[in-house]
Amino acid sequence: MRLLLQRVASASVQVDGQCVGSIERGLLVFLGLDKGDDLPTATQMLDRLLAYRVFPDADGRMNRSVADSGGGVLLVSQFTLSADTRKGLRPGFSSAMPPAEARVLYDEILQRLRERHAPVAAGEFGADMQVSLVNDGPVTFLLQS
Repeated sequence: MRLLLQRVASASVQVDGQCVGSIERGLLVFLGLDKGDDLPTATQMLDRLLAYRVFPDADGRMNRSVADSGGGVLLVSQFTLSADTRKGLRPGFSSAMPPAEARVLYDEILQRLRERHAPVAAGEFGADMQVSLVNDGPVTFLLQS
């Protein structure tokens, strides 16, 4: 499981020209699911996501989490994070979780995230999405299980 976190001033997702999710200050989270990922792993990753300190404190140090700062979370499924890019000129996706399984796990992760934090917005699983963001910093981290 991979979570690509971007600290944003704002972010939104459009599908077919319609905004399906947006946040102001917070984290844009791209989620990549691999074969073998499960709910216990997802729960641990949600714990890390909500506690990961990427927002500045009064001294300008990254000592505050999205939960501490009251920022939003925009969750977007992105199977390309599971790509094998170690060789060749084309990514391989044999390690990505099959779409039917990934949708179930993504929906469960989104539900649990919404139970634990607000505001939460989301993209549309499996859709062709256009993601807009203003990266704050820029600050970007990759969390892996």
